[in-house]
Amino acid sequence: MKIQEARELTVKELAARKNELEHEAFNLRIQQQGGQLEKPHLLKEIRRDIARLSTVLTEKTQAPAK
Repeated sequence: MKIQEARELTVKELAARKNELEHEAFNLRIQQQGGQLEKPHLLKEIRRDIARLSTVLTEKTQAPAK
């Protein structure tokens, strides 16, 4: 997910997408521990997507406070 795509989402959509990605990252880590992970690059991509969503979520929630 690109940062521009994330900025177009609402706060609820951002939170839901972040939650989905966190669950997906958890499942990938479980697969990695079991030696069944076929695409290890997905962990890095998901971790970065979570960080992007967290950044945009923080921007949107703190913007009205200013």
